[in-house]
Amino acid sequence: MQLQGIKRRVVYVALYEAIAIAVSSLGLALASSHDVHMALPAAVAASAIAMAWNYVFNLFFERWEARQQVKGRSLRRRIVHAIGFEGGLVFFLVPLFAWRFEVSLWHAFVMDFALMVFFLVYTFVFSWCFDKVFGLPASAQPVAA
Repeated sequence: MQLQGIKRRVVYVALYEAIAIAVSSLGLALASSHDVHMALPAAVAASAIAMAWNYVFNLFFERWEARQQVKGRSLRRRIVHAIGFEGGLVFFLVPLFAWRFEVSLWHAFVMDFALMVFFLVYTFVFSWCFDKVFGLPASAQPVAA
C-alpha cells in the first residue's frame, strides 16, 4: 500500500504518538513507582510538548540553516540538530516529570534520559517498519530511468 503526502504524515504521526504514549506511560510508571494512571497524563503531555517543540525548534533551525553558506545536512549539522532538539526537550520535560511524579530534578532527568534512549531506538525501528508497510515517501523513491 502506497501512502503519500499529508495522509502519510498524519498516519505516521498518529501511529507513532499512540505507540509512544502507551510505551512511555509504562516506562514512566515503572521509573517513578507510580501506576500507569498517574503516568498516562505525563506521557500525553510529554508527547504534546515534543510535537510543539519539534515545530518551533525546526522553524528556527531551518531559518538559521538557510543563512549558512554551506548547504546540505552534514553529519555534524545533524548532530547539532539532534542535540539542540533533545536539549530543549529536556528543559521542558525534566520539570514536568519532577512535578508530576514528585521526584527530584535528578531523578526526573534520569527518567527523561531513559526516554531519550528509548526514542532513539523506537524512531529508527518505527520509521523502518512504517516504510515497509506503507512504502517509501515520494522524496525517497528512486527516479525512474
